[in-house]
Amino acid sequence: MQKLPTQGVHHITLTGADRQTSIDFWEGVLGMPFIFDQPNLDNPDEGHLYFDPGDGRLITIFSNEKRKPVHDRTPTDPGCVHHIAFNVSKAVWSQAVTRLDERGIPHSGPKDRGFMDSIYFKDPLGFLIELACYRFEPPEGFRHADVMIEAHRIRVARGDYNIAEVHLADAIELLMKRGYQTLSEDRDPKNPY
Repeated sequence: MQKLPTQGVHHITLTGADRQTSIDFWEGVLGMPFIFDQPNLDNPDEGHLYFDPGDGRLITIFSNEKRKPVHDRTPTDPGCVHHIAFNVSKAVWSQAVTRLDERGIPHSGPKDRGFMDSIYFKDPLGFLIELACYRFEPPEGFRHADVMIEAHRIRVARGDYNIAEVHLADAIELLMKRGYQTLSEDRDPKNPY
């Protein structure tokens, strides 16, 4: 028996409201370009709207003119999607509260997640959206996941409760030491002063 290795998220499809409400939220609030639409090939009563979340992959929305915004929280029962998180730059994240407030969109306010900053709010149908901003950039040649796994190992070895910036900094140093070549024989920290 063999695995079915994945290579990233291809797309995520959510159930939306009517077409215009969906476009107004996904493009008009989150700035995702509306790149194409077609009928839902499995349900002729629905449209299938496609948006670019910023990385060239797809977020798709099933729209139906009979569905209107309800603003209730979508179910969080086992098997349901709790929320979806979108990566934003630090510059955009620092403006999130102001920009959500300007629209009258209720939100959680800034949340400190140790390795990232987050803010939560709901789409027009009550689905929870998170805007997340990493507190680090991985070294050249490494991914965020590479830093996170090393930070996790460091945190666990130290008995700390959650990943904090010190774990990230130490993980980045470790990855660079492992992955970058040098002519120096001794790569240990020094004090030249």
